[in-house]
Amino acid sequence: MGRAVEGTTISLTRTYDAPVEDVWDACTDPERIPRWFLPVTGDLRPGGRFQLQGNASGTIERCDPPHSFAATWEFGGQVSRIELRLESAGDGTRLRLQHSVPEDDHWRRFGPGAVGVGWDMAATGLERHLPSGEAVDPEQAAAWFASPEGREFVVASGRAWGEAHAAGGAAADAARAAAEATVAAYTGTPAET
Repeated sequence: MGRAVEGTTISLTRTYDAPVEDVWDACTDPERIPRWFLPVTGDLRPGGRFQLQGNASGTIERCDPPHSFAATWEFGGQVSRIELRLESAGDGTRLRLQHSVPEDDHWRRFGPGAVGVGWDMAATGLERHLPSGEAVDPEQAAAWFASPEGREFVVASGRAWGEAHAAGGAAADAARAAAEATVAAYTGTPAET
């Protein structure tokens, strides 16, 4: 985590066993994005607006294929920003996503896990999609996240974001409470159960 001009920036880094061009295509092709994330509509060019089904919308601010793009991320009346960067990492690709969010009441309640857990879930979908290029079945993905294994994933992700929050300077108790609130929001139950 790092400070942004208007709030806080969380950073997620993953390495995929796929070339940069393939990861770029998976992250930017409107026909391919729904195979691992959500259906998307709109104009995916600089200045264009997009809408992810049932989730965020925004404006593409910058695009440098196949290396990076930046966009606003508009959800729940809040405007934040995302930036995706791709670089070669051996035979694979290192993906770095930064999401800059305002430090508002939502941030104070949930901390970085509010967006971090969702991005961890998306990164898992991308990881499952890349080897074959096939679509991740949304019903199977939902069933997995509702399973004990999926719940453990969400709990571990939420707690890891809580640890990152504390490492970034938040009070340990506040970071832990935010992580537990995030886990409860994603799972519908407190993390202790």
